[in-house]
Amino acid sequence: MRQQQQSVSVFDAGRRYVRICDRRADGFVEFEFSIGDPELAVELMLPESAFHEFCLANEVIMLDPLAGQGDWVSRLNDASRQGFEDAV
Repeated sequence: MRQQQQSVSVFDAGRRYVRICDRRADGFVEFEFSIGDPELAVELMLPESAFHEFCLANEVIMLDPLAGQGDWVSRLNDASRQGFEDAV
């Protein structure tokens, strides 16, 4: 029987990634942060100065923005805010 070779990427917990989603007018930076695998991320938001400190402390690898993501993120944020305001 012939065995197939599979390409397996190694999870490296030492690699940390940041993808900026939006730089807001109020001075906050919305971004995705990943450890080991850029496809699995959490969304965070920090003031600009804290964002820079966060990136330096974690020695992040900056990722390019996803095409069209900014519009999607903006629409999702607007929808979330509207839904919350309607519920109050």
